[in-house]
Amino acid sequence: MDMPPEERREIDPNIREARRHARAARKEMAQAIEGLFPPRFVEHRRAARREWLLAMRSMVNAAIDRLDRMEGTQPPPPQNPPA
Repeated sequence: MDMPPEERREIDPNIREARRHARAARKEMAQAIEGLFPPRFVEHRRAARREWLLAMRSMVNAAIDRLDRMEGTQPPPPQNPPA
C-alpha cells in the first residue's frame, strides 16, 4: 500500500533490527530442521511442493477462464470429438 510521503511513518530502527533478526532466525531454523531429514526427502518435498503450486496455478487459471467465458470475453474451450 503506497502512502503519500506526509502520511508515511519512519520505521523505528529498533523495529527494523528486530525484523532483520527475526528473518535471520527463521532462515537458520529452517536450515536446522531441513538438516534433520535425508537429502532425498528434502528433494522430494520440494518437488511435491512445486507440483502442488502448479496444480493451484491451474485451478486459478481455470477459474479465471470460466469467469471470462461467463462475461463473454473469451470463447468457449474446444470440444473433444467423441471417440
